Amino acid sequence: MSKTDRDAAAAPRGGDDDTPLRRAIGPRLLILFVIGDILGTGIYATTGQVAGKVGGALWLPFVIGFVVAVLTAASYVELVGKYPKAAGAALYTQKAFQVPFLTFIIAFMVMCSGLSSASAAARAFSGDYLSEFTDFFPPTLIAILFILALAALNLRGVSESVKTNVVLTLVELTGLLVILTIGAWAVLTGDGEPSRLGEFQAEGTGFALFTSVLGATALGFFAFVGFEDSVNMAEETKDPVRTFPRAIFIGVAVTGTLYVLVALVSSLLVDYRVLEESSGPLLEVVKAGGLDFPPKLFALIALFAVTNSALINIMMASRLCYGMANERILPPALGRVLPRRRTPVVGIVFVSLLAIGLVSTGEIEGLGDTTSFLLLCVFAVVNITVLVLRRDRVAHKHFRTPTALPVIGAVTALILASPLSDRPADVYIRAGVLLAVGIGLWALNKTVMKVRGEA
Repeated sequence: MSKTDRDAAAAPRGGDDDTPLRRAIGPRLLILFVIGDILGTGIYATTGQVAGKVGGALWLPFVIGFVVAVLTAASYVELVGKYPKAAGAALYTQKAFQVPFLTFIIAFMVMCSGLSSASAAARAFSGDYLSEFTDFFPPTLIAILFILALAALNLRGVSESVKTNVVLTLVELTGLLVILTIGAWAVLTGDGEPSRLGEFQAEGTGFALFTSVLGATALGFFAFVGFEDSVNMAEETKDPVRTFPRAIFIGVAVTGTLYVLVALVSSLLVDYRVLEESSGPLLEVVKAGGLDFPPKLFALIALFAVTNSALINIMMASRLCYGMANERILPPALGRVLPRRRTPVVGIVFVSLLAIGLVSTGEIEGLGDTTSFLLLCVFAVVNITVLVLRRDRVAHKHFRTPTALPVIGAVTALILASPLSDRPADVYIRAGVLLAVGIGLWALNKTVMKVRGEA
């Protein structure tokens, strides 16, 4: 869901290495920022759906997803070290290929991935976590009201800082540490069912097993997205060329380890069929554990985690929309701001309507899979741009990933985005409709500009 790429359309073209922003982020804060960006809706909401695709071997898709994330993270590390600016995939694509339409497609795909991620969070918010407190209203209505509430917050203006992000990260980490503590207690007391860890849902041929694991990995990858956001802080980070490699790799390693351990605990304590049926799968783990941890308290932590993820995604999607409008990539009306609040009112309304439409078209699994599909396509392009931009030499030293890694990263991202992953057709349809909306707006804007004789 990634705010880095959404800001890329609004980023200045060219420029030197100086920045008007204050370089206030040190290595430790950056590591916590990366961890906080990755944690959220994915692990709290889609663990059950991943289990439904693969079975008791729930840990395997997260291990594979971790490897794919590391490959693409290495490409981002090289690019941000080479171009230490507040930018992302859209900017790298423009530098590599100089094709404005391709750059727009990448930027719009990133924006849409944020909206589908926010919609998945809305579905997670309205599900089993909220039902610990009330189940009076229909889930779809709750999800729509959730999006509208986030839009209202955005209209008022959302002020964030890295220190605030640290607090939010600690809250989200607390929930996962509760799960790991319950798992450790289960192991020590002999509870749980270790045989589930090698249980696969697929039956029949080896190809069926392959596609089920691939599909589970493609969906589970939703939990890893967010590490690419950190490059947006490049101009506010002390010595970014040296700081980013360590921060991104540590952040991905910490979250990847947490995810695999949480998956192991979930499968150890709860049958995958029970996890599959729940929109709050980690709540099932809390209830099944031997420790007497209040389910309502854990549900509150989970609600906080998914709300934080959705708010960031909606906010950054609206800012990207605003930036593209100011760059005359989208109709200028989308760049209008609220006079008093100075917030991009039309952009917020536009992305919120798209998010509401997405909420109405699918459940957590489909929306999470849509997010993964869109970003896997973007990550494939990012891995290719690393290789293309090797011809562009810079004066300073920077991290250089081994050539084999972006090649493998691009191939694995494309495989996970392909029909081999046994992805439902509605995911491709949903992504196609979103892109059609963007291309339609782009074409309309180009036509109007041509009629007016504008460049």
